[in-house]
Amino acid sequence: MQIFEKLAEYRYEQLVFCHDKATGLRAIIAVHDTTLGPALGGCRMYPYASEDEAIVDVLRLARGMTYKAAASGLNLGGGKSVIIGDPRTDKTEALFRSFGRYIETLGGRYIVAEDVGTSTEDANFIRVETGHVVGVDVTRGGSGDPSPFTALGVLQGMRACVEEVFGDDSLAGRTVAVQGVGHVGYHLCRLLHEAGARLIVTDVNASAVERVVRMFGAKAVEPDEILALACDVYAPCALGATVNDDTIPRLGCRIVAGSANNVLHEARHGEALAERGILYAPDYVINAGGLINVADELEGYNERRATKRVMRIEDRIRKIIAISKRDGVPTNVAADTLALERIAAISSMERLHTGHPYGQLQRRRETI
Repeated sequence: MQIFEKLAEYRYEQLVFCHDKATGLRAIIAVHDTTLGPALGGCRMYPYASEDEAIVDVLRLARGMTYKAAASGLNLGGGKSVIIGDPRTDKTEALFRSFGRYIETLGGRYIVAEDVGTSTEDANFIRVETGHVVGVDVTRGGSGDPSPFTALGVLQGMRACVEEVFGDDSLAGRTVAVQGVGHVGYHLCRLLHEAGARLIVTDVNASAVERVVRMFGAKAVEPDEILALACDVYAPCALGATVNDDTIPRLGCRIVAGSANNVLHEARHGEALAERGILYAPDYVINAGGLINVADELEGYNERRATKRVMRIEDRIRKIIAISKRDGVPTNVAADTLALERIAAISSMERLHTGHPYGQLQRRRETI
């Protein structure tokens, strides 16, 4: 991989490789853009098949976090990290503490949280070595598991989409096909059940499926069936890129709205969905509830305040739908426009007042 070419193409600021032979740590931290503030993003632990695969993933995720923070109105930039390893067998306290020491060397430029394959307990180990971590246990002043807040944001964004397509925002009687019923997917199923929705679910983890079937009366289907089922909403809540050239012709939904990152395999698939009359809730906007929640820790965590902020995702999805209709563009392009305009406005303001695009940013870093 031509790393510097890739960094230049999408204007990444920094890529950090972290290695510790004693603990087996192999990690990569990507900082995409810090115009709005320090980069905040989770740490994903995954047994990547190659180092190139890990680099591609962390770069793509970090860039998505820039857009997510900007579109959510947060004074934060975009970053992400990955640890190459199997979260079922390779986790140790020493490994995460070693990773925390690498984060500390960045001096607050990157703030880490949990992600796929990592947990609140892992964040607690990182916290021993650095204060630049959020999502730690509530007993340590953190907000704990962000999954319920991510699910709440998805539910609110889904309401905005249902109102646009069907004329009212009620989910009662609506059929929602949830792909992936892990942490976020489980909480989303709980909320949808409470709202009166009919659930169709799938997951590679049979016990996770059995739990939501038992608790929420969901109908279980095989993973390869979920996309083509007739439903009101398809909610991807596992890994990304499930909307692609192969799946778009088979989709049986009217709305795509879920918690997975990078749902579209390529940006052009947003237009392909629009051509089929399927409304897409841009992933980095609708799934921002977890980020909004953990970001609240930077002010001294207040659950009521964080919840109110997450609830505003419904209004942001409505705004994106309005921009899409106004400009005649797919919703993913409308979301990018919203995010980029905010970054450009702040960047211009900082140059105007400081003569340097990062003058104000440095002062913000020192106060966090």
